[in-house]
Amino acid sequence: MNCNLFEKSKIMFSKGQIVFAVLFFVAFVIAISIAYTKDKGYNKKMFKGSYKVLLFSLFIFFALYGIVKLKHFLMP
Repeated sequence: MNCNLFEKSKIMFSKGQIVFAVLFFVAFVIAISIAYTKDKGYNKKMFKGSYKVLLFSLFIFFALYGIVKLKHFLMP
């Protein structure tokens, strides 16, 4: 094989693409943080008891998991 082909393939992105990716990432993080701070108070008011639903769902999941494991343990 030609060694020049492998040396050229090591350069995956141009400098311009890397600069664009970094700037895009920084702008994205800033936009997300601004949106989060705006919605922070609204989310507390609208989703007051959502942790109860999460805990109940986890309880059901682990209860069903335990039932299946117990069934396999008792009836091999």
